[in-house]
Amino acid sequence: MDPREVFARMRAHWIANETTFDEDSLTADVVLEMPFAAPGRPARIAGRDAVLAFVRAGHADLPFRFDDCRTRAVHDTADPATIVVEYELAATMTATGVSAAAPFIGVLTVREGRIARWREYQNPLAVAWALQAAAS
Repeated sequence: MDPREVFARMRAHWIANETTFDEDSLTADVVLEMPFAAPGRPARIAGRDAVLAFVRAGHADLPFRFDDCRTRAVHDTADPATIVVEYELAATMTATGVSAAAPFIGVLTVREGRIARWREYQNPLAVAWALQAAAS
């Protein structure tokens, strides 16, 4: 799979409210980066087992369900294995039924059809605001 196909699979997992990554979707040496991680959250996780443990724990604690992932733009790079994706995740708080959305940018590098690197840029204030607005 090429990077666009891999992102389409990630998007499908979000919308289905499934864990984004699984053993088959990641390289053994995958790197997950979140340069704007909230305080107390890791900014970098390396290795398939560590990434899977992180995303599975985070998925289990989500107070919302994803409703949509709207792809705003996909940009090719000089490296055909890497794309930059602008997208927006929309979710509904399970306790209140209130919905909100937040924008993201992801840099995805794929090797042999698997995710080798996922760097996600998110605005922690926008995410916090969306969660707070939806929880009210």
